[in-house]
Amino acid sequence: MAKVLLSIPDKFLTQIDEVAENEQRTRSELIREALRTYMKRNVAFDAKKINADAQLLDKLLD
Repeated sequence: MAKVLLSIPDKFLTQIDEVAENEQRTRSELIREALRTYMKRNVAFDAKKINADAQLLDKLLD
């Protein structure tokens, strides 16, 4: 597994660590899950936008 060096403000890191502790998981697990969630949401958003754009184009071409 690759390692990534990431700069995070101290206050934000403290919040991340608190959430990780409350969920009984590591900081890395929490950050990986947050990134997976972010990426899935953006893919879904892109699919919706593509579909909306296609429908608009269909209307314009009619």
